[in-house]
Amino acid sequence: MALKKKPVTGMNDRMPREMEIRDYLIQLIKDTYKTYGFQSIETPCVEHIENLCSKQGGDNEKLIFKIMKRGEKLRIAEAKEEKDLADSGLRYDLTLPLARYYANHANELPSPFKALQIGNVWRADRPQKGRFRQFMQCDIDILGEAGILSEIELILATTAMLGKLNFRNFTVCINDRNILKAMAAYSGFREEDYDEVFVILDKMDKIGKKGVESELLELGYSRKNVDSYLGLFEVISPDISGIRYLKEKLGGYLRDETAEGMELILSSVEAAREYEFQLKFAPTLVRGQSYYTGTIFEVTMDDFGGSVAGGGRYDKMIGKFTGQDTPACGFSIGFERIVMLLLENGFKAPERRLKRAYLLEKNLPGEGILKVMSLAKEDREAGKQVLVVNMKKNKKFQKEQLTAEGYEEIIDCYADSVGQM
Repeated sequence: MALKKKPVTGMNDRMPREMEIRDYLIQLIKDTYKTYGFQSIETPCVEHIENLCSKQGGDNEKLIFKIMKRGEKLRIAEAKEEKDLADSGLRYDLTLPLARYYANHANELPSPFKALQIGNVWRADRPQKGRFRQFMQCDIDILGEAGILSEIELILATTAMLGKLNFRNFTVCINDRNILKAMAAYSGFREEDYDEVFVILDKMDKIGKKGVESELLELGYSRKNVDSYLGLFEVISPDISGIRYLKEKLGGYLRDETAEGMELILSSVEAAREYEFQLKFAPTLVRGQSYYTGTIFEVTMDDFGGSVAGGGRYDKMIGKFTGQDTPACGFSIGFERIVMLLLENGFKAPERRLKRAYLLEKNLPGEGILKVMSLAKEDREAGKQVLVVNMKKNKKFQKEQLTAEGYEEIIDCYADSVGQM
């Protein structure tokens, strides 16, 4: 049977040009986030299947790459259910592994703990533009901080990173799950219907108000409740005044501290931001993961036509491991989507060091090779990136390739010239 050259569907080989951008982006992310006090951690790519299937990951739990039991533990003939075959799986995001990590190491970590994690995750999803089955995620999270300072710092750090890449036409959208619930309760929906209603509301950008109205009515919700609910969105402005309107309109359904916290987040980010971007209150923002408990946010970008970052508060997840709730809030960057935008825009990673290439004549004697190697060693010690390679017959084309790869100095090494170097 012939071996296959192409990678598995949804997985990608990375070419050197893309890897230069990815390496640069990872370093920029780390450098930027560390100035905000975040500390790097790492978790395994494999998690216990019980953790992955704990009904906290929403639809992502349907996309888990499960790992079969090994050795004597694997008894296919005796298996009655899927759980009899698999005991672990590849992580579908970095948030659940972080919650397990913190639950396991909380006594060894500062409080609050500001975590930075970059790593691959896997989802058995349908591949499409900007969406793969294996992809890099980059998360920052603040654990153990109940106040809105977490939200403010996460937004400022993430927008600072995007700003350093010269992205300007992006928008940070902010909402709160408690505002979503208050609006639904005010409109007469039952608490057990909230999740279904929110799933449909989340389609507002794609199917519009009429589409949302139609789907809600088709599911059997009353015309009165649907009209009351959608009527709220018609009069809410996407700023602080919209929050104040809801605070007054929703009365006992919305806690004052929720509305006031949202106001303070918006005003604080507006005052302290380092780069230009749009900031708005987005009452239709839902975020799909069921583990969100409060503030949620998302970054949309005009150049991409969709979200490039998202996150929110998840105060109940760590408690699933410890039995005691711990405040937690995080922001995840769509690493792959940003790389795609940079590639499409012809972005080149800034060179941090001089790149020099030595082209060796085919019959260069041993003493000549030793001389070149000595020169290359001196260059590397001086911080230069050095390539030593044999000279090709088509030297002109070879030099054009090296120039395209960023080599600023290309030195021909012939037997009669090496000694004079």
